[in-house]
Amino acid sequence: MHIITRKRLNDFVEAHPEARSALRHWYVQVKQRDFQNFAELREVFPAADQVGKLTVFNVGGNKVRLIAAIHYNRGKVYIRAVLTHAEYDEDNWRE
Repeated sequence: MHIITRKRLNDFVEAHPEARSALRHWYVQVKQRDFQNFAELREVFPAADQVGKLTVFNVGGNKVRLIAAIHYNRGKVYIRAVLTHAEYDEDNWRE
């Protein structure tokens, strides 16, 4: 799948270098696949959840939340936010 934008991953890793390995793993797993629907995605990421039109990934042992809009028909993943668990719990990302 085509991932837009990697900059959000890089920015998060700059502030949280301990997340580098986990986010790299997520990136490689998504980039090398062509998911057709959420069910296929859950086979690889069983902890992923649908929240409205967005998909929330638990990354790095539940320490990082990656929020993305996935357009399966176009093969595109739009990263909306990468947050720590605490930032995610503040619920400001839904705005």
